[in-house]
Amino acid sequence: MTPLTEATFGQTVTIVKVGGELKERQHLADLGCVLNAQVTVVNTQDGDLVLKIKDSRVAIGEAIAKEIYY
Repeated sequence: MTPLTEATFGQTVTIVKVGGELKERQHLADLGCVLNAQVTVVNTQDGDLVLKIKDSRVAIGEAIAKEIYY
């Protein structure tokens, strides 16, 4: 497993694990970051990521991105 922070610009990955505290996992699920979801890295800046999940774009911080694995 590799943390989402290691994904590169334009890369599409499938989420295999979402870690962190329950509150963080619930927030990510509300954004669409769930197991087996396909996400594309749209932009990266200083460790923060902008992801395309389904038809939406979502910005997440580096600390949370480290808890999402592909």
